[in-house]
Amino acid sequence: MNNYRDIIKAPIITEKSADLAQNHNTYVFSVAVNSNKTQIKQAVEKIFDVKVESVNTINVKPRKKRVGRYTGLTNRKKKAIVTLKEGSSIELNK
Repeated sequence: MNNYRDIIKAPIITEKSADLAQNHNTYVFSVAVNSNKTQIKQAVEKIFDVKVESVNTINVKPRKKRVGRYTGLTNRKKKAIVTLKEGSSIELNK
């Protein structure tokens, strides 16, 4: 990965992720499938200028979809749950 913006695709904003951000200083991002925890940590620190405490990742398997008689799979995804150190925060409502 040559650019940090290629690693972090978008924040995932749901009720659960908003609660994590508000109460536990933890943010959820959609990331590139082939990225690892170290790359995700460096990308978040550079893009948002914060200090990261830990990174947990989740591989989301593709689901089966059917349209008429044709079947296929959705794209696979990867999520990163990033916990920031005390005093750091990210403003996602821009």
